[in-house]
Amino acid sequence: MQYASTRGYAARPNFSEILLGGLAPDGGLYLPTSYPQVSGEELNVWRTLSYADLALEVLKKFATDIPVADLKAITDKTYTADVYRNVRTGENAAQITPLRVLEEKDGRKLILQALSNGPTLAFKDMAMQLLGNLFEYTLAKHQAELNIFGATSGDTGSAAEYAMRGKQGIRVFMLSPHKKMSAFQTAQMFSLQDPNIINIAVEGVFDDCQDMVKAVSNDLDYKARQKIGTVNSINWARVVAQVVYYFRGYLSATSSNDQKVSFTVPSGNFGNICAGHIARMMGLPIAKLVVATNENDVLDEFFRTGVYRVRKSAETWHTTSPSMDISKASNFERFIHDLLDGDSARVAALFRKVETEGGFDLSGKPGSDGDEFNKIARFGFESGKSVHADRLTTIRQVEKKYGITVDTHTADGIKVALERIEQGVPMIVLETALPAKFNETIQEALGRDAERPAGFENIEALPQRFELMTADVEKMKAFIASHTGL
Repeated sequence: MQYASTRGYAARPNFSEILLGGLAPDGGLYLPTSYPQVSGEELNVWRTLSYADLALEVLKKFATDIPVADLKAITDKTYTADVYRNVRTGENAAQITPLRVLEEKDGRKLILQALSNGPTLAFKDMAMQLLGNLFEYTLAKHQAELNIFGATSGDTGSAAEYAMRGKQGIRVFMLSPHKKMSAFQTAQMFSLQDPNIINIAVEGVFDDCQDMVKAVSNDLDYKARQKIGTVNSINWARVVAQVVYYFRGYLSATSSNDQKVSFTVPSGNFGNICAGHIARMMGLPIAKLVVATNENDVLDEFFRTGVYRVRKSAETWHTTSPSMDISKASNFERFIHDLLDGDSARVAALFRKVETEGGFDLSGKPGSDGDEFNKIARFGFESGKSVHADRLTTIRQVEKKYGITVDTHTADGIKVALERIEQGVPMIVLETALPAKFNETIQEALGRDAERPAGFENIEALPQRFELMTADVEKMKAFIASHTGL
């Protein structure tokens, strides 16, 4: 399996060669030169597999340069009930991502897929734990080291840090927007005292952090000299790891391959639902992929109108589902590449326009950049929006009707899912995090604290360690260099 940049870079690296990096040298994102296909016979066999073995089957289609025995050792180490142990009452930890039917009425079936059983209580653990083990394997094989430089709006950072803490040959420099995460999210990251974990709070919003990661990644000399890698969702291995739980969700919700399901996914950076798009391109029978946004509705606007209009920092709302407070969706470029039939020159031109003019228009109207909006339905995409009042209402309704508490992002997903659910097609909502991570809003909605898994009772009271910096790329480069000695 070889990979190509969405913007046309000539080289065709393999999985291991792109594992430790992020952007391609031309600023594009890596995709396989063709999507591997999954047959009906394979799906039948996969129905009986453990999560670790299912992950192996998916991963070996993409990581063809890594011996299967080594991949199996990595997936067996990653996907265990000991790692994914933060289960809700009535769930089976051995299933890793168990399904819960919330409602089945008049031919409509609403299902919640639990993805937050990992060590940081968020779906990011599903990929990050695998990524940490893949990194350690690859670095040991080449006697190398890696400086991870990433950005987070809340959950990516903690998932990366918990996956990488103490690992040989790895340092983590993680940017986050200062005072823009929940108290729990902040404490989860900043309370880590491991010497290889360095937290940097940036005065600005998430997009400022993400822009700095991209700027550093695009400085190829600096990136090579400082041995910079990334764990953000621009990292292809992370996306592949997320593809696995779409297969698990489908196989758990159906009994035969002639059935279809739909997925609703709370979306900010487009990485989570991009994995669903890839699963669908591989042949998984997905009817609809529903993008659920919060007040930062750039993606909802695109899927309704064909106009991709990035908001400036001052126009990005700080909301009660903060992990989706993103106005420039990094992984969106992968979908646009497929929407444009792999026309890399055009992809490059459109995303240059994003940087210079703040967006592009594929609506087909006079003066637009193209007319691909009419092709979007072929890929199954729809969208919807949820705001703070919707969030509170949904949390209350889910508690009353189904007897469970959901976090704010999952509430956004459920609200939009109920608007898009169809008869005869189960709708699976991907859980984003456990509600304890957003206790302030749970208190507002329900008048009580969210339940906390063991070990997280007083996390906000722990000592915190972080650096406060401005959104200055050159100062950031100097800071990293001063800590690596390279």
